Amino acid sequence: MNISNKKALVFGGTSGIGLATCNLLIEKGAEVIALSREPEKAKGKHHNKITLEKCDVREVDQLDNIFSKYAPYDILVSAATGGTRAAGDFLEMDMDGFKSSFDKLWGYANVIRHGTKNLDQNGSMVLVSGAPARKTKPGMVTLSAVGGAVENLVRAAALEMSPKRINLVSPGIIDTPMFPQEGEEREKFIRNFTENHSIKRAGTPEEVATAIIFLIENDFVNGTTVDVDGGWLLS
Repeated sequence: MNISNKKALVFGGTSGIGLATCNLLIEKGAEVIALSREPEKAKGKHHNKITLEKCDVREVDQLDNIFSKYAPYDILVSAATGGTRAAGDFLEMDMDGFKSSFDKLWGYANVIRHGTKNLDQNGSMVLVSGAPARKTKPGMVTLSAVGGAVENLVRAAALEMSPKRINLVSPGIIDTPMFPQEGEEREKFIRNFTENHSIKRAGTPEEVATAIIFLIENDFVNGTTVDVDGGWLLS
């Protein structure tokens, strides 16, 4: 796919990986619509060139309005978390927190089901999962379960969506606002978490975004997961 002059919808596109993806799409000449629950958060070098819309991927009516408003489109990206994420010992976890973490899965399912209809026949969809889906660590049962479900959803959906394509990027520890720690505490958290990785640092949103762009542009990739994890799976 030549991204120039294509129309792209990016859910979760106002911060972190989603915003970095919007910036790269703009630089490649795309028309970009960024959607999130808090679109006013969008900042950065190209935010004045991005159309901002408020949308919650858990709300089907909102999604249908957006998809109808911007139809047809060529590119769909979702990095939206859908809600809160539970962490900690699964056996001691509040199950309401565990269940609410699957809002990410339901949000992605909504985007696929309601967004595919108006996606161009040669269009590309990319979702964002996470490294715990295939190699978990203590306290990450929820992330692993949700991520595993998302990966299988993409592989299965790819068969039904063809010739439209859908793929997945699986990041490791990425330096985004997702982590609440600040300053020295944040640096210590990242250092401790990546000390056994072959690349001993957090990734950047831009490094993940380049993988998303690869999956959009390469017409011979479908139902695939691309890891951008700094060696998480090797540790």
